[in-house]
Amino acid sequence: MSSSYEKFEIRKRDPDPKSAALLVIDIQNHFSPMARLILPALNSTIDLCRRSSVPIFFTRHCHTYPAASSMLDEWWGGNLIFDGTPDSQLIPDLHRTDSDPIIIKDTYSAFAGTDLEERLKEMGVKEVIVTGVMTNLCCETTAREAFVRGYRVFFSTDATTTSSSELHEATLKNMAYGFAYLLDSQKLQNAFSIAP
Repeated sequence: MSSSYEKFEIRKRDPDPKSAALLVIDIQNHFSPMARLILPALNSTIDLCRRSSVPIFFTRHCHTYPAASSMLDEWWGGNLIFDGTPDSQLIPDLHRTDSDPIIIKDTYSAFAGTDLEERLKEMGVKEVIVTGVMTNLCCETTAREAFVRGYRVFFSTDATTTSSSELHEATLKNMAYGFAYLLDSQKLQNAFSIAP
């Protein structure tokens, strides 16, 4: 999706690599067609964060059986991602290392029912940078929940994507208005290159 987001920006701030963590949301085979569109910007963001010693967390959205996720099962007509299937795996071209933690989730939020917040607190993280898919579902829900839990949120405009530009832009407007600072991979590069 386009990184021309300036028209939505209300507030500006750069992330601090000393207190930030990168969240890479659901870059799985199930979402491969849309995820591949952002892969260059996403991998660039991952590489930059790794060079800047920013912790990186990957998530996988998957279910063990339909009844465990009755609302999502109802909402998506049974089209769920089941753990252990090829669709549930992270795409192979993602710049992930074996030491990067994977948070397994079964709803839109990376916080709900996981140990993500405990891990972030243990590391002294105060800010999160949200990337991945889908902009308007798991990325937006995770960003909103991070905000209400007291994290400063940065939301990537070019390392997130969804099924349409209208939904992507609607989320960017919502994020900029009430929840997150917007940035793209170039702005992140500039911010981290001047960080003390």
